[in-house]
Amino acid sequence: MKVAIVVFAGTNCEFDTEYAFKMLGSQVIFVWHKDRELPKDIDLLVLPGGFSYGDYLRSGAIAKFSPIMQEVLKFAKKGGTILGICNGFQILLELKLLPGAMLKNSNVHFISKYHHLKVINNNNKFLQKLNIDEVINIPIAHGEGNYYVSNDLLHDMYENEQVILKYCDVDGSDLNPNGSVDSIAGICNKDKNIFALMPHPERAMQTILGSNDGKKMLEGFFE
Repeated sequence: MKVAIVVFAGTNCEFDTEYAFKMLGSQVIFVWHKDRELPKDIDLLVLPGGFSYGDYLRSGAIAKFSPIMQEVLKFAKKGGTILGICNGFQILLELKLLPGAMLKNSNVHFISKYHHLKVINNNNKFLQKLNIDEVINIPIAHGEGNYYVSNDLLHDMYENEQVILKYCDVDGSDLNPNGSVDSIAGICNKDKNIFALMPHPERAMQTILGSNDGKKMLEGFFE
């Protein structure tokens, strides 16, 4: 499997992401945001976590104008598989490849800790190795993770199985750390080729680090 990771000024999770996918046997290539072409024949494009352009204006707002984004949009239009993690989620929202917007956390503080998630939909390649209602433990680290979408759009997203992950406690009951609508932690597009989540599966690949639940998530892309 060939994975391309886009790196911006301010990205800080590219090496964690590289490590995670190499651990699963992938060939990994870094793509600088000023490049104007993506590598040929990639199976997965990843927009990793961090603080592209220092999160000036708002998270992801400047990154969407980077030269490589035109190729990202073309890749998405052709049905290419894309994963956005944390800042990558924010960038995908700014690009309008996914519905909704991201606000500051409801407590206006940066949150960094492990947090449980519940699988809402697994009818997609990303979460196909997990069960519906399965509870996993994945780190979160963000200051603007408060996902917002209108009620009408939210209804459509549930109808289309686009809500894939929610924040919860260890028993699976809603436990919302940042104010996100309906405790949403991860979504996908209607065609189920673009995925995004605020938590960091690449930081949960080994039990010695606190959890290996992220491994099972990323392995879905290999099926």
